[in-house]
Amino acid sequence: MTEKILIIDFGSQYTQLIARKVRECNVYGEIHPCTKPVTTDDSVKGIILSGSPFSVNDSQAPKPDFRMLAEKVPVLGVCYGAQLIAQTLGGEVAKSRHREYGRAILKHSDNEPLLEAVSAKSQVWMSHADTIVRLPENCQIVATTDDIPVAAFKYSDKALKAVYGLQFHPEVYHSTEGLQILKNFLMNICHCTQDWTPAAFVHETIKNIQEQVGDSRVIMALSGGVDSTVAATLIHKAAGKKLRGVFVDNGLLRKDEFKQVLDAYQHIGLNVTGVDAKDRFYTALKGVINPEQKRKIIGGLFIDIFQEEAGKIPGVSFLGQGTIYPDVIESVSVNGPSATIKSHHNVGGLPEKMHLKLIEPLRFLFKDEVRKIGKEIGIEDSFLQRHPFPGPGLGIRILGEVTAEKVTLLQNADAIYIQSLKESGLYNDVWQAGTILLPVQSVGVMGDERTYEYTAALRAVTSTDGMTADWAHLPYDFLAKVSNDIINKVEGINRVVYDISSKPPATIEWE
Repeated sequence: MTEKILIIDFGSQYTQLIARKVRECNVYGEIHPCTKPVTTDDSVKGIILSGSPFSVNDSQAPKPDFRMLAEKVPVLGVCYGAQLIAQTLGGEVAKSRHREYGRAILKHSDNEPLLEAVSAKSQVWMSHADTIVRLPENCQIVATTDDIPVAAFKYSDKALKAVYGLQFHPEVYHSTEGLQILKNFLMNICHCTQDWTPAAFVHETIKNIQEQVGDSRVIMALSGGVDSTVAATLIHKAAGKKLRGVFVDNGLLRKDEFKQVLDAYQHIGLNVTGVDAKDRFYTALKGVINPEQKRKIIGGLFIDIFQEEAGKIPGVSFLGQGTIYPDVIESVSVNGPSATIKSHHNVGGLPEKMHLKLIEPLRFLFKDEVRKIGKEIGIEDSFLQRHPFPGPGLGIRILGEVTAEKVTLLQNADAIYIQSLKESGLYNDVWQAGTILLPVQSVGVMGDERTYEYTAALRAVTSTDGMTADWAHLPYDFLAKVSNDIINKVEGINRVVYDISSKPPATIEWE
């Protein structure tokens, strides 16, 4: 049984970073919403309480009783989590006289297991408006800063396992030795064996799929991207010929992608059927402008088509999908009191009329973890290094109404951009790149003639998991050449701009 750390999410923007840091230590970290009861079994080795946008003094603040958990496993509170621990055990939390935000220098003793191998003056990141003004009895301060007397503490009680609180965020980049602190909690306090590796994940996932599927057959939603390809290969290793892949041409793919992907799947050995449904998608999207409505239409039609294809195959009981963790986090408020950002077509379940159960082997993995799994099971780098591509495809990169003419326009521009990135050796330096067709036209001059054509926006970002992203600082001469090539070769576009927005506050896709 794989060991795990449960991360109780109170809505912090950094909760996913805690999970990622835990997994970097080869320990499986699973995020659990604070709004649902928490149960533990022998696989749970510890609990981490996340930060939160709430104050523990707010009347609506979530306050689950962590003491029952602490009777079984060690607990670490981060920011809000630390303040919740202090208040619950009899301490006092109040508004800071000044907001405690930004870098601070941690000072601590040398004999504390939680801070083992951490520098005497280590930089940490503070982000809170409240502070612990009085600790409960049986609490000991284990770290301070110049402005905060209680930067870290531990609680001692024979009835409870180890209980620690940190008023800073060890999971963020600016806490330079935060990973070491989390590793100390996992190793020194929870005594984890670091058994969560790509090989272990593959072995356990294949075993689980075999038990789940039995003698039934699986129909797999494929897109040609990293996620669905890795998911399909895992299911194929578990179910063999019982897997039937379906790759739908929704008319919103990149240029020539339908044929290229089908050929690649045949090379891998997957049993895949191609379905030409361009006209059905164009008809369904006619006149639709709202981006959320476009996503719902595209996702709904995908399900209809899969249902039709499943009906042609006797014995199909399961639908496989390449859903990954950022899709789940952004689509549904499953992890504490966080807001839905946008809907993903492959998240949120299936309509009751579709009598298929979901298999999502990558549902709790981040993108970089998916690539590691793909490498473990022998998928070629040409597939694994492909940039993420949204499920709704170019439908959400055409702002406004989607038409066949606009799709062709965008496909041609995007093909020039992506090929230029590859030829310039920049493709693998970028997490995701794509072209967006804007619903505005502007005046231009070509030769002696006046033009009135569309504007294309180029987007490229760097990231590790898609949860946060920075705009890629592509060379000016590269951007100038791409702009010139698009304007000269794609009739209908006379202006190219470059998006320099980061996530947050923007999202990677425009819609």
